[in-house]
Amino acid sequence: MSELSAEEILAAAEASERGGNLVFCVGSVLRGDDAAGPLLAKRLEDDPIEGWNAVDGGQTPENELGYLRRIAPRRLLLVDAAAMGLEPGSLRRLTSDDVATQSLITTHTLPITYLLSELEQMCGEVVFVGIQPASTEFFDPVDPRVLAGVEQLYDTIKSGADFEQFPRIAE
Repeated sequence: MSELSAEEILAAAEASERGGNLVFCVGSVLRGDDAAGPLLAKRLEDDPIEGWNAVDGGQTPENELGYLRRIAPRRLLLVDAAAMGLEPGSLRRLTSDDVATQSLITTHTLPITYLLSELEQMCGEVVFVGIQPASTEFFDPVDPRVLAGVEQLYDTIKSGADFEQFPRIAE
């Protein structure tokens, strides 16, 4: 019986995830409600949902693009805090155009429009859901309404992943 190399093990793990459903969570755990994405990733890690994997892209989600390109998810849900002028914890579906034309604020090094463009090239379907933060100041606690929004999104994934229930920001 031969031992598998680390590369072979990694390739096998990626092959098992290829073409599936993925939640790509973005945000900084140090910036208050910007932790919404990473909190959803942690929730999915602690209580996995069959048919869905999660990747925590943290503050530099572009670093995960190579991995995402290799597994080529059929369906990808991108989750990030987005200042949309709504009640904290509100969930909205967003597009690249929304982000570009509405000047939605994110806290990341590269524009979210770049990330969305790359994801749309490698995935069959990309849905971007923004969670309205109350504060993204360093070391602020996460607002309970944002935590409720994270839980609502988790429940939506668990109950069939109908993201159409969340209105578009422009609606």
